[in-house]
Amino acid sequence: MAQTSLPDVADLSYEQARDELVTVVNELEQGSSTLERSLALWERGETLAARCEEWLLGAKERLEKARATESTS
Repeated sequence: MAQTSLPDVADLSYEQARDELVTVVNELEQGSSTLERSLALWERGETLAARCEEWLLGAKERLEKARATESTS
């Protein structure tokens, strides 16, 4: 995973980040990568996981606001 060819994680949709994270985890689980590649994959995976969490927290917040608005109507 060359860092220069990968899109910026901040620009990824939830689905894109999730799908790439699955790919990263699968490659790490195979255990056939060099130490350097494994470290790069791990770092990318941590960043992708954080991006997914951002999306999920944002979605939860939107739902809570919609519910609050609905209950006050």
